[in-house]
Amino acid sequence: MTDPKIPVTEDELHAYVDNELPGERRGDVEAWLATHPEDAERVQAWRTMAEALHARYDAVANEPVPRRLDLERLMQPARKWLYGAIAASVLSFVAGSGAGWIAHGAAAKPSLLQSFTLEALDAHRLYVVEVRHPVEVPGSERVHLQQWLTKRCGWDVRAPELGATGLKLVGGRLLPGPTGATAFFMYEGPSGERFTLYCGQTSDQQTALRYTAGSQNAAYYWVDQNVAYVLSGPAERDKLRDIAQAAYDQIDSRSTPRGG
Repeated sequence: MTDPKIPVTEDELHAYVDNELPGERRGDVEAWLATHPEDAERVQAWRTMAEALHARYDAVANEPVPRRLDLERLMQPARKWLYGAIAASVLSFVAGSGAGWIAHGAAAKPSLLQSFTLEALDAHRLYVVEVRHPVEVPGSERVHLQQWLTKRCGWDVRAPELGATGLKLVGGRLLPGPTGATAFFMYEGPSGERFTLYCGQTSDQQTALRYTAGSQNAAYYWVDQNVAYVLSGPAERDKLRDIAQAAYDQIDSRSTPRGG
């Protein structure tokens, strides 16, 4: 069996694994794999990872994308000021007759940090199921990733080193958040379990680690120097706390928001 005339690309190998490869190239890819054992091993590894991710996360794979994670929000920051001005006008107008009701509504509204944590858990559920595109920038480009996110987010963004807890950096991406551009990092363990760190500026005061849990995922969250962090992962509290503590210990001494 000879190699195909047109070399097989990595994108085609991924498409082959995902059963998205055009039929006319399938034979070429199979011929390529028969004579390139290293690529054949990579394809098998990707298939094994895909099967593990489907087994662990299929329950949330088909959930709709939350509206608050729409990337269009990053392109329209001015709307927040408009909405804020409208809200302020409305509150001023009804303050004389409805102060009690307004106070009741304000008390029932989640805090900024609670909203931040909910968005972090939504982002975690959305991206941990991705096999081909879990991140925008791979972990192999850590320096570039950190520089890019720092420029876009407006504060000194750093991806914690979590190798001591058995995790490697898959990579990261830019996401919208309650207060603007937010950094999102993904880490992966040896058996395919994934953890994410979601972080962005907040007006909340500094806090210690706090825990919250959902039906399938959980998170530890904290604030350091006006930056909120949410470490999300499978609902195994002890392991999650160890990872969050490792991230917390590194971030605590080096996160320096640049104001603005």
